[in-house]
Amino acid sequence: MTLAGRRVLITGGGSGTGADLACGFAGAGAEVVIAGRRAEALAAVAGKLDGVRAVVADVTDEGSVAAMFAAAGPCDIVIANAGAAASAPFARITLADWNAMLAVNLTGVFLTLRGGLLQLPGAGRLIAVASVAGLKGAPYAAAYAASKHGVIGLVRTLALEVARRAVTVNALCPGYLATDMTESSVANIMAKTGLDRDAALAAITAANPQRRLIAPSEVTAAALWLCGPGSDGVNGQAIAISGGDP
Repeated sequence: MTLAGRRVLITGGGSGTGADLACGFAGAGAEVVIAGRRAEALAAVAGKLDGVRAVVADVTDEGSVAAMFAAAGPCDIVIANAGAAASAPFARITLADWNAMLAVNLTGVFLTLRGGLLQLPGAGRLIAVASVAGLKGAPYAAAYAASKHGVIGLVRTLALEVARRAVTVNALCPGYLATDMTESSVANIMAKTGLDRDAALAAITAANPQRRLIAPSEVTAAALWLCGPGSDGVNGQAIAISGGDP
């Protein structure tokens, strides 16, 4: 498959899944624009890959998102990957915590997909990286799970609006990923429970029937498939990449 001549914008492109997406799409021949808040991290990713450039942007800020698209130029594929995670018992979640989680994970996706749709030159792909937590409940992650449920509702609704155009909108829903974000979760479990790293990691991977973390490359492979031949009829889907769960 080749994506030569197509431009893809990936938010949250400075690390983890976003960096892997940049590598995969660049490898498929696309011109890649990665965006995020950390200029140094973006520059490190872009510096390792041909055909990749970086734009500093905050997906929670409407003006910043508009400037991001202006700097990127017309994009055929937009991947709303930027996100954050946090955990706490429901009764301890503050309003500030709640608003911060929704700002990045839901409002950020809304602004990115809206901006992407408005500038599509014609046919195109809009993809949100959600989570398996958007398909089921997740204890001690009420704000996170709610934000990801919202993303899936947004994707399904927008997909119906664009169904008669040459545009598709889908969500990818990975389980726990082998990224720094998951390492932070492991460290948090260790600090709160006294478990060693292996036991803390096992507690996380227990939700995956395959008893493993999901590799970012598996998300990238699914995104590339959604942008390749034969995917035109895949629209409004929340695709779980979680080893069989849920």
